[in-house]
Amino acid sequence: MPDISTAEELFLGQDGIIENCNPGQVLVDHSTVGARTSRACAEAAANKGAVFLDAPVSGGTERAADGTLTIMAGGSKAAYALALPAFEAMGTTVRHIGPTGTGTTVKLVNQHLVCIHMLAAAEAMLLGAKSGADPELVFEVVNSGWGQSFMLGRNAPVMLDRDFDGVRTQIKVFLKDLGLIQELARSLDMPAPGVDLAYRIFNQAVDHGLGDMDAAAIVLPLEEQAGHRIQRKA
Repeated sequence: MPDISTAEELFLGQDGIIENCNPGQVLVDHSTVGARTSRACAEAAANKGAVFLDAPVSGGTERAADGTLTIMAGGSKAAYALALPAFEAMGTTVRHIGPTGTGTTVKLVNQHLVCIHMLAAAEAMLLGAKSGADPELVFEVVNSGWGQSFMLGRNAPVMLDRDFDGVRTQIKVFLKDLGLIQELARSLDMPAPGVDLAYRIFNQAVDHGLGDMDAAAIVLPLEEQAGHRIQRKA
């Protein structure tokens, strides 16, 4: 779902999924929301005699298409067992994490790393390019060393190709996730300085009209500030 209000409206709204469910049904939310939303859905489902699983996914459109998603589920073990055949058709790493809200929490941990790694990849690629190094070689070499990350491997080619059309993923979606991670960290009374920095920069990107662009476009405001653009050598 593009935002929390849409997910809540679908599950909790008048004439929504829970309002129309039947006793004994297993309801599953694969979107990225907060634990508060997952618990509210679980409570509302229980009041209707149904069961709710928060089971967000990771892997993007590519892994959704080939059925290799990672799925992390929170809720009843019995409900998870009923839903497992459907989950296994969609993903290759499928786990029951624990009670309601724990699937959502693990997804936010995942997004914590994704967003910080995206920002780090953009900053590092730009640092190498502005220093005069061939950015293609920067990517090739670093991606084979300890600096390798999934988001570097995913976003560096997008930066090099300048193909920032937000077909697969958008900056605004990750900004939403960063807000949820901040909410979780505050509820646990713990610092999250990396998330706070990423939120500020992603928020600036959205304010500058980049929200619908591919997440790799987070490099664009950095390029503007640096006065340099990542591009392939002639």
